Amino acid sequence: MTHEQPDAEHLHFWSFIDHAVERVGRELPGVDPLAMRMILTLHRAANMIVYDLESTVHRPRGWSWPGFRVLFAIWLSAPVEAKKVAELSGMSRAAVSALVGTLEKDGLVSKERAPYDGRAVQLRLTDAGREAITSAFQAHNEREQEWAGSLSEEEARTLVDLLGKLTAHSMDFDARHRA
Repeated sequence: MTHEQPDAEHLHFWSFIDHAVERVGRELPGVDPLAMRMILTLHRAANMIVYDLESTVHRPRGWSWPGFRVLFAIWLSAPVEAKKVAELSGMSRAAVSALVGTLEKDGLVSKERAPYDGRAVQLRLTDAGREAITSAFQAHNEREQEWAGSLSEEEARTLVDLLGKLTAHSMDFDARHRA
């Protein structure tokens, strides 16, 4: 029995989820379609939000999404070592190191030896960095409010609770993540 394939030209970012769930269900009948739909939807929604925040708030300031994440982590935890920034931002140490170099050249971040260990380097924002991140975060949060605006306060709290439950459950099956 053959199944007619939809014309790929008619698929779009969101309809592809329905198509994928249906097609995989035919090809691999044991697959859990609800789990697949949940993860595909969550992934696409997160990517859509990140792209929107990066393109409307951060790129106009000359930053990438990872650059913003590094500045945000330093802002809220400085003085802080680069390895801790990597953990807090969910990035690799190498990526943080490269970004810190750029942010330092741009006059937003400074490095200094840690008083507890002469080999360790701590990061902090410069005055220009603090001004840049606080201004950017105000615009960032305004955009977050626009995204959250489709949900009632109760719905938003429920979503936060459900995402917390989802991520806490990852400990039960040794999920991989940057730490």
